Amino acid sequence: QLQLVESGGGLVQPGGSLRLSCAASGFTLDSYHIGWFRQAPGKEREGVSCISSSGGGTIYADSVKGRFTISRDNAKNTVYLQMNSLKPEDTAVYYCAAEPRRPVKAHCVPYSSWYNYWGQGTQVTVSS
Repeated sequence: QLQLVESGGGLVQPGGSLRLSCAASGFTLDSYHIGWFRQAPGKEREGVSCISSSGGGTIYADSVKGRFTISRDNAKNTVYLQMNSLKPEDTAVYYCAAEPRRPVKAHCVPYSSWYNYWGQGTQVTVSS
């Protein structure tokens, strides 16, 4: 059974850092594109970043460029989202999602409708 489990969320002060993890079970991540998304109360789900399966190409939302870094460790079957210089507006539930690589989906995109497999989410709160 394919599962994604996020962890690493919590409460952090503005300017602080967190590293989110997305651990996969039931499949190997290296043949999947992985996206990170977030949803704040009353707002639509937003694409934060994604990393492609082959070559590991990455995409970032403008709001997180220069502050967040996505990476994958295929040996650990885990994808990470390193979040630095956190701001109160980064507060949200963060989700990871996976989609298998195939010819019509050769590279990742940060659109939630594109992904078929989702984790349960982890809360990130940035507050003083």
